[in-house]
Amino acid sequence: MAKLILKNVFKRYENKDKKKKKAVNPLAVNNFSLETEDGEFIGILGPSGCGKTTSLRMIAGLEDITDGEIYIGDMKVNDVDPKDRGIGLAFEDYALYPPLSVYDNIAFNLKAKNVSADDIKKEIDRIAPMLKVEELLEMRPAKLSGGQKQRVNLARAIIRKPKLLLLDEPMSHLDGKMRQVLRIELQRLHKEIKCTTIIVTHDQLEAMSLADRIAIMKDGELQQFGTPLEVYDNPVNEFVAGFIGEPPMNINTVKVEKTDKGTFFKFVDADIAIPVPDRYLPVVSEGMKVRLGVRPTDLMIGDENSKGSDAKISVFENLGEERKISFRVGTEFLTLVTPDEKRYKQGDPVKLEVKADKTHLFDVETGEVIRAK
Repeated sequence: MAKLILKNVFKRYENKDKKKKKAVNPLAVNNFSLETEDGEFIGILGPSGCGKTTSLRMIAGLEDITDGEIYIGDMKVNDVDPKDRGIGLAFEDYALYPPLSVYDNIAFNLKAKNVSADDIKKEIDRIAPMLKVEELLEMRPAKLSGGQKQRVNLARAIIRKPKLLLLDEPMSHLDGKMRQVLRIELQRLHKEIKCTTIIVTHDQLEAMSLADRIAIMKDGELQQFGTPLEVYDNPVNEFVAGFIGEPPMNINTVKVEKTDKGTFFKFVDADIAIPVPDRYLPVVSEGMKVRLGVRPTDLMIGDENSKGSDAKISVFENLGEERKISFRVGTEFLTLVTPDEKRYKQGDPVKLEVKADKTHLFDVETGEVIRAK
């Protein structure tokens, strides 16, 4: 095991603007700093193009660093060859050698290091049951399913006994059921090999279920780094709030209105009003516009005695174990999720309630969280 430390890491690609005939230097990774603990499972999460895979490739040594420092354990690895960094890397597309058997694919790196055949067999006998590929050793990659290929890919990465295991979108080519199976296998594998592990993914469910801590990136910059519970319950900005959670958080523009009945968040373009929680009263004022965030699970339909807002159902979806109900708010929707088995239809009037202590506020201009006092 080894700690991974990134200090103010930048990656700039030199591109030529054909129209202006000059070099432009977009930052693929911008001042990225991160520190892990020994044996920790870290997820780097973000949309396509956010810089997460570029960051992984710099850690692996497959991309040069424009600026900054990367340490694996106590060793600064900026100028260290990939083979000498003590890493195992499992690629998104498996990258298995078609002419070789599964046995020889797994053994390839050890053979390149002139490890004896007996020692290679001993290691494969140890690794194969761990990845459940012992019955596939004589087969070739063309005969394997996607899940089996990824298991072989992982076996090849960990047979080197790496200090750091890097996983680049390892489940992106698998179907939903197989992804669920492999997530469980990865959790088990991580506990068995006790290796610091970094997984890059755009799937927030993968990151939330696997990682001890998650680094969320956008446009090459780190937005937030924390446990799954921290980033879910206390997002630092609107981007993180909307990216984490399924269904995503409702985020709508509201205006603060004071009446003789109290202070309310009034939805723009909709007759829905929510009482302002006491904790927000010191940081909002009459007429102020903010972005209000509410998780779908923190919205409820009240009974006949409810004091909630009047609303009409726009869409009702029965998803089996839960129901998803949406209300039109101008050009957007406000969505709630409930286990209640009651059925509704479009146009049904209901009382909409909100768990006030679960709401989030964001600045209209910057998207940064507005902290309650």
